[in-house]
Amino acid sequence: MNFEPFALPAVLLVALTSLILLVNPDWRLSILALAVQYVGVFILVALVWPLEMAVAKLVTGWMAAAILGVAVANLLQDWPFTEAGEASLEQGELPEEAPKTVPNVGYATVSFPSSRVFRLLAALLIVLAVLSIAPEMIQWVPGVTLEQAWGGLILIGIGLLQLGFTGHTFRTVLGLLTMLAGFEILYAVVESSTLVAGLLAGVNLILALAGAYLLTAPSMEEAA
Repeated sequence: MNFEPFALPAVLLVALTSLILLVNPDWRLSILALAVQYVGVFILVALVWPLEMAVAKLVTGWMAAAILGVAVANLLQDWPFTEAGEASLEQGELPEEAPKTVPNVGYATVSFPSSRVFRLLAALLIVLAVLSIAPEMIQWVPGVTLEQAWGGLILIGIGLLQLGFTGHTFRTVLGLLTMLAGFEILYAVVESSTLVAGLLAGVNLILALAGAYLLTAPSMEEAA
């Protein structure tokens, strides 16, 4: 199957979903954006990988997103303020005595507009840098297309921004998965081994499982 007509839409898709992961405080939307992001990664990887290997990459990404989603959902079930006002939490409002962040997850309330604007401006700088570097990268890495260079570098750059802007486990794992997805797009051009693809899939799952454990470990210790 020829995926070249979908290459540019895939770049726009990964750019949009990575921005959502960077600025959005809602964990549900973040999990959805991560799952959709892997669709764009699948298209860009399928330009050079066999379809079966690219589909395996897509399924692995969805599994990682599902693992994190289940872990956060279980964590929120034990959060003391969830039952008190779940509707208020979804609207960005919590009781005065409630902490403003869910442990290891991030903000439970909507973040300040200034914070979102700052993150968007930082992401814009990353995109501008990618637009200038990508044409040169085509010469450095034979076989890589301009769309793959755009998509891979955008994910790596915004993933690094995510890691720099947060110390919460959930957001950190999202940043690592985003950065790794960008690396996989670029690495797929130079290596199409089934073994390497399996190892990269294993790294994604290990990251998701480690993040799920770190999210739920404090609640398990309290229960014990």
